[in-house]
Amino acid sequence: MRGMLRMTLLTAAVMGVCGTALAEDWQLAKDEDGIKVYLSSVPGSKYKAYRGVVDIKADVATLQALQEDVKGSCKWLHACAEMRLLKSENGSTWTYSKINMPWPVTGRDVVIHVTSEKTADGGLIRHMKAEPTFIPEEKGEVRVPELVGEWRLVPKGAGVTEVTYQVQTEPGGSIPSWLANSFVVDAPLNTLKGLRAVAEKH
Repeated sequence: MRGMLRMTLLTAAVMGVCGTALAEDWQLAKDEDGIKVYLSSVPGSKYKAYRGVVDIKADVATLQALQEDVKGSCKWLHACAEMRLLKSENGSTWTYSKINMPWPVTGRDVVIHVTSEKTADGGLIRHMKAEPTFIPEEKGEVRVPELVGEWRLVPKGAGVTEVTYQVQTEPGGSIPSWLANSFVVDAPLNTLKGLRAVAEKH
């Protein structure tokens, strides 16, 4: 049991650094409106990781500013009911989000620690990792116990940025299979559609 726990913690640490490192068998699940959504099985989890990729006619700085607008980003993040900044320190941020779930499924909330990494090509990687004990749990919400992922912004020239949004999560509690299966497609698709719509207005 202890060995399993150590392996789980090690896996989480590796995934936190590499961005869902164990989700490698990516299969195209949807190609709609210029957005490609890929899914991958994750060893030891019944939930699939998701990855969305799209080209957006905006530069990296514009997209970074939109993502760092914590309250404003809730408007384009899929199923976001509320989002607020908890702490910002040395280039890291901690955010709190409430996630809408269809009745009768209990709503989720999540605390995410975000660290940013600039790349040599002028791009940006924003690493995400859940920190469920950062603040006390709220009544009426199920705290998401595990989440790792990343935003990857790659400049393509001529004011175009390739945006990749990738997440693997354990949502906690019980989630019906129909909801889990739809969420992993809808989350990247709708989030990237929303971000693109806002970014291309700037």
